[in-house]
Amino acid sequence: MDTYRTTISDKRWIAYDIPGNIGWITWLVCAVRGLREKRDIHSLAALVPAVLMLTGVVELISERIHGLDRVLSGKRLFRGFGALTAGGMLGIPIALFGLKKNKKRAAVMLAGSVLCAFFAGLLLAGYKKQ
Repeated sequence: MDTYRTTISDKRWIAYDIPGNIGWITWLVCAVRGLREKRDIHSLAALVPAVLMLTGVVELISERIHGLDRVLSGKRLFRGFGALTAGGMLGIPIALFGLKKNKKRAAVMLAGSVLCAFFAGLLLAGYKKQ
């Protein structure tokens, strides 16, 4: 089984972690609010990145519980940071599509998805195969 390790400093980790967390939390709040207001194609499509983001978060919490935050198997790495990065990336076109319907919410969702994709992607890229 492939193992991945990161040597990112604690300061850099926190600098990436906080805006990344703001991103996925923002996306989830907006997606739930949009779904509660109106069930249309956009609000339903917003659930796909939300599920990916939640999958990543649950995996990362599980990794922390097991003390595996700096050394991960490939499966855990991609299920955690990979899912967060993919969720953020997928959220970008969905948020852009939503600009026609609710500009304010879609703009906030776009910001959230960019933050999530960018900072989770930086953490993902910091892991190197051993």
